Amino acid sequence: MAVICLTSASGSPGVTTTAVGLAFCWPRPVLLIEADPTGGSGILAGFMKGTTPYDAGLVELALSPLSTADALRDVVRPLSPNVSLVAGTRTHAQAAALRDVWEPLGSALRDLEASGQDVIVDAGRLGLTGSPQQLLDSADATLLVTRANLPAISAARSWAETARAPGTAWRHPGLLLIGEGQPYRDTEVSTVLGMPVVADLPDDPAAAAVYHRGAHPPRHFETGPYVRGLRAAAQSVQAHVARSRFAIVEEAGR
Repeated sequence: MAVICLTSASGSPGVTTTAVGLAFCWPRPVLLIEADPTGGSGILAGFMKGTTPYDAGLVELALSPLSTADALRDVVRPLSPNVSLVAGTRTHAQAAALRDVWEPLGSALRDLEASGQDVIVDAGRLGLTGSPQQLLDSADATLLVTRANLPAISAARSWAETARAPGTAWRHPGLLLIGEGQPYRDTEVSTVLGMPVVADLPDDPAAAAVYHRGAHPPRHFETGPYVRGLRAAAQSVQAHVARSRFAIVEEAGR
């Protein structure tokens, strides 16, 4: 079981949309954790179009008298046969109350390996009160989602430096690039930010709207470039995790 965190430096590059799209194109059962501290479930209101009311999520997990592992089972809700969701906070004011949840939740997520599930975490924007820092630090892969234009890269630069800094670094950092080549190529972005581009997705607003706000799929959606990109990204992220785990084992054997 791998824990993959998606986050961004600023703006709205599409972290939630990408997290949902990856979950629905993931080749294994996946648990989607909505850990964005801005409040208001973007998944229930967006992808689910408000048809599924909030009845349990991270707040109930934090308030439960049960162990985190047991409480987690009580707040998971199915979205499809292979995708489950733990909804985020209802308001931004609740995010600070989750400060003590992230570390035990990270342990509980790692213990899910026996169930054969992977985990995708929508961690929202960096630097906000209630940001799930422990999940970002301990994930099998933490991916900074950014667009390939100058304002986005400039905003991501200082956060990329922080993520690589000794003692504060993410375990396995990488970039997930939206709109590669518009105008900068993945090699250029990787050089500037000092992280590998693990995966990239086309900038396709019509197709992304399916996962962003539950829009009707455009023609040839399932075989179109956006879904093909999501499937390729899922494979690339899995390969990144496998390489990272192999490197840890190899280093431990020296």
